[in-house]
Amino acid sequence: MLLKRQLHAAADSPVARTIEAAGQIILGKEAQIRMALACLLARGHLLIEDIPGVGKTTLAHVLARSLGLGFQRIQFTSDMLPADIIGVSIYERASGEFRFHPGPIFSQLILADEVNRATPKAQSALLEAMEEHQVTAEGETRKLPEPFFVIATQNPTEQVGTFPLPESQLDRFLMRIELGYPDRAAERALLSGSDRRDLLAGLAPCMTPEELAGLQAQVQRVHAAPALIDYVQAIVEHTRRSPDFSAGLSPRAALALLRSARAWALIEGRDSVIPEDVQAVLPGVAGHRLRPPHNATQGVDLQSMLLAAVPIP
Repeated sequence: MLLKRQLHAAADSPVARTIEAAGQIILGKEAQIRMALACLLARGHLLIEDIPGVGKTTLAHVLARSLGLGFQRIQFTSDMLPADIIGVSIYERASGEFRFHPGPIFSQLILADEVNRATPKAQSALLEAMEEHQVTAEGETRKLPEPFFVIATQNPTEQVGTFPLPESQLDRFLMRIELGYPDRAAERALLSGSDRRDLLAGLAPCMTPEELAGLQAQVQRVHAAPALIDYVQAIVEHTRRSPDFSAGLSPRAALALLRSARAWALIEGRDSVIPEDVQAVLPGVAGHRLRPPHNATQGVDLQSMLLAAVPIP
């Protein structure tokens, strides 16, 4: 009962305020805002993939401000080096010693903007940070601040000047989402309203980092019944057996699916996971991990096929 009361309190205050505040700036995209928030509550990293100009960067700014987190933006380019992200030691004549100057990775929320415009060497600088919440520079390991989130934006890989993220890096992202074009009503409000940058400047934090940490701890306590875990396992096993997929979901992906479903249930104000929670987060969790076989028909919705093929227990 205590957890249930805490969940309802959270749904009525910081979570609801965050979703409402973000929705006033990112118009008509409440589902994507909820998905992004679920990703962060599940202690994951988020990849936002879409064409330029639909609000990917703005969404990252909104989340940083509304969650009250320290924020750094890294603009990825083709000439970027790992030291531009991690930092570098510089010799100081006054002390006669080398002193490490931390890079922008040492912040609570990192916006890796247009991450696939950098070379694989620069992209790899994020791997240890995202997985271990630490970086190793010049033989010394340094811890990153807590909480630590990476929100990366990515342009479609068919655009000029992009370097596709390898599967190992894609797998470090708990979720991938797309924003898409706004509907007519939302775009009309966007054209008629205030500049998004002005609204963003006036956005106040909707929760403190301590409240965020408390919500993340609550995610781990959201109950998943044995039958629900059976459902998650059935989904994962189907991807490994079915010829509709070139490779199945890994154990890491299975854990990501369950954690994300728990976070979604928390946002919905429930203290236990139901199959609809798994179905809600599956596209975000599995979309960048599943691939059709080489001879598959283009345009197939793999997530819809998967949900249709696996019955709810």
